[in-house]
Amino acid sequence: MRVGFIGLGNMGQGMADNLLSNGAELSVFTRNKDKISAMENKGAKGCYDLKDLVDNSDLILICLPDAKTSLDLITGDNGIFSFANEAKIIVDHSTVDLATSKNCSKYVSSKGSTFLDAPISGGPVGAKDGTLSIMVGGDKDSFKKSKPIFEMMGTTIKYMGESGTGTSMKSINQLLTAVHVTAAAEALSLTNAANIEIDSAMEILMVSFGFSKMLEVCAPVIRDRKFENTQVPARNLHKDIGIVVQMGKDLSMNLPLIEASKKLYDEMKYQGKEMDHVAGIIQIIEQGK
Repeated sequence: MRVGFIGLGNMGQGMADNLLSNGAELSVFTRNKDKISAMENKGAKGCYDLKDLVDNSDLILICLPDAKTSLDLITGDNGIFSFANEAKIIVDHSTVDLATSKNCSKYVSSKGSTFLDAPISGGPVGAKDGTLSIMVGGDKDSFKKSKPIFEMMGTTIKYMGESGTGTSMKSINQLLTAVHVTAAAEALSLTNAANIEIDSAMEILMVSFGFSKMLEVCAPVIRDRKFENTQVPARNLHKDIGIVVQMGKDLSMNLPLIEASKKLYDEMKYQGKEMDHVAGIIQIIEQGK
């Protein structure tokens, strides 16, 4: 199966590299021509326009920064289906809202192709190491055809159900991620106030019920106060929080913890700290002393 990959950012680059190293017949397209050239040097087919990628792909994987970009690429007047003359499997790995995934699925189906919403979890490290979790919603036969490709990029590949369930699962994960980061920052703020060294506290927390993956990630960042120049900026989580909050409203759900986290991250953005590490939320918590 010929694979096309669109988007070579913090996540997409590692994913595309793993496809190549695992033997995929890969074409790539992105706005940065230097990145395309670099992938050509690694053995991929570089596509300098969208038509070239569509013509050379049976399965098209997309990893883009926001819902609007994904929607424009998939359903727009100058998008994929401006050039597709035969059935394709379109996979969106981007973190988007449920309405976007549903709209994309409906549109792709109307063009005689199939769509999978397949968001990812594991961060840039997971993308680089090929250990991503990939949660997939949509046509089950297309999932079965695509699964060997997914397995080149991740270690946990799960079919969640009908169209939109992959996207919904990612929102559930991001709810927990945001709340756990906020809780970790609050706990470590209390740790500092109590004059307990963070490393000492972590020796206890890592073997106690209070432990979480996000606590493990955030503790050294908070200990060293190294919030700048990060691959996991608060901006990305803030965007995801907005998606989760909207999902809650759409489903008439009361989600008080994510609402509380949103207020803190709103303030972080207001103060111009949105490019700091997600653990930098402790700076906002500390201001409330």
